[in-house]
Amino acid sequence: QVQLVESGGGLVQAGGSLRLSCAASGIIFRLNVMGWYRQAPGKQRELVATITSGSSTNYADSVKGRFTISRDNAKNTVYLQMNTLKPEDTAVYYCNAQRLESYWGKGTLVTVSS
Repeated sequence: QVQLVESGGGLVQAGGSLRLSCAASGIIFRLNVMGWYRQAPGKQRELVATITSGSSTNYADSVKGRFTISRDNAKNTVYLQMNTLKPEDTAVYYCNAQRLESYWGKGTLVTVSS
């Protein structure tokens, strides 16, 4: 059974930092493209960042230069380091694993106060 468990969300002031983690089980982690997505209230879920099995990365324009995605295949974990947070980064952040199928975590809430 596949499980993606996010952690690290919380309340932070604008300009602050948070590090999200997503621990995966039930998949061959190293072969999956891992991603972070977010959904703000009243908006559609959107891509934040992805990282391939070869550690190539892709970012939404809105987070380039502020967020960094990384993975540790030995720990079956993907991370999202978020710096210089803005109120518009407030959302539920979801972890995604993609290979032959797509799996989602339940999300972790990030709230950035102004």
